[in-house]
Amino acid sequence: MVLEIRLSNFFSIKDEIVLDLRVGGSKSQPTQRLQANTFAYKDEHLLKSVAIYGANASGKSNIIKAIQLSVQMILQSHLYNENVVFNIAPFKFEDFPKKPSFFLIRFIMNEIEYEYSFSFSRNEIFTEELYYYPNGRRAKVFTRNESAGKEKSEIYSFGSAIRKPLDVAENTSRKTLYISRASQMDREIAKEVFRFFAEKICLGFDFEPLFIEKSFVENKDVVLKALQIADSDIVNVVMEKIKQPHKNINFDLASKQVVEQNVTLDLLNFVTFHKTNQQIPFNFLNEESRGTQILFYTILNVIDVIKNNKLLLIDEIEQSLHSKIVEYIVSLFHAGNSAQIVYTTHNTNLLNLNKLRKDQIYFVIKKDDGSSDLYSLFDYKDFRDTMDVEKAYLQGRFDAIPYIDDSLENLKTIIK
Repeated sequence: MVLEIRLSNFFSIKDEIVLDLRVGGSKSQPTQRLQANTFAYKDEHLLKSVAIYGANASGKSNIIKAIQLSVQMILQSHLYNENVVFNIAPFKFEDFPKKPSFFLIRFIMNEIEYEYSFSFSRNEIFTEELYYYPNGRRAKVFTRNESAGKEKSEIYSFGSAIRKPLDVAENTSRKTLYISRASQMDREIAKEVFRFFAEKICLGFDFEPLFIEKSFVENKDVVLKALQIADSDIVNVVMEKIKQPHKNINFDLASKQVVEQNVTLDLLNFVTFHKTNQQIPFNFLNEESRGTQILFYTILNVIDVIKNNKLLLIDEIEQSLHSKIVEYIVSLFHAGNSAQIVYTTHNTNLLNLNKLRKDQIYFVIKKDDGSSDLYSLFDYKDFRDTMDVEKAYLQGRFDAIPYIDDSLENLKTIIK
């Protein structure tokens, strides 16, 4: 479970923004009615869902993208060579291209809280820190500051959690995160942290055949029930593998010849059956609508996330989905135990304090200097729980909508 994420100097994000998944302190009646939207862990109370609203080009997607790229670095940096350029861009104005980007995440794993952070440019890592709270008190696992000296013993400082920590440091370049290298070198606490990012944070919907097959086999009955609740008339789905001839073409370095090899691939396909006539099969890819396909794959992902108490990051959740389906998906998370979803959306149906708490609603605006700012509805202390959030949002109360001068005179200048 994730408590908090902090970002600075990513894309349109200049100054530090905080995405806080801990509940606010409100005790109003509407908030109390939405206890199912939260879950408790020891002394912490956390949100199961967070919605991020904002105008086009305000920077909503950059928040999701920055988190995704930071997690990908954790999972992949031990594979990076010296010529790798990290796939991020700092804020382009003022002197921020010369400053590092920064990522921090606080999370709970195996009943222990962790705080992990690192800073980096497109070409190298500058700092990295990992702390944890094994007995309720903050303890250092390691810190790293590449400007602290030339020797690894000057750059790194360690607690007692990692076995032979300097051995790992000696094998960690400025392109590599220490946590990634330590996991690769079989250091236990690093492996646990690495597994958290690999197994508990979903960077988007997974459409890979291996995942789809596994999730369908494990959750078929639940998926069918979820589809039917979503007003689908599909009553059965059968998975099949179609054998298809394929030609592999490789270049053999020894003979310096192009080598062709005929192979057979197993392609994953589904056959659906509908309520009208349950004996007539439909080819899922060719005969079902794009919306039905997206809904099916979405449900497969969502059920897996909720069942395994993961965090799901989704940009523009409503793509190809009806607004009521989006509401349904969020409600599934609220019915779960400790799974979490952070999503960007333009769907204003959820801007209702009978559905979402104020601390679950975030807004993004583009400031005058071109940077993105993130803030919560919970920050508006004068906004009462009895007010109409959707109406206030569309009227521009929270500044997170586009301001369009669509007067007839202006429109005519475009047409002419």
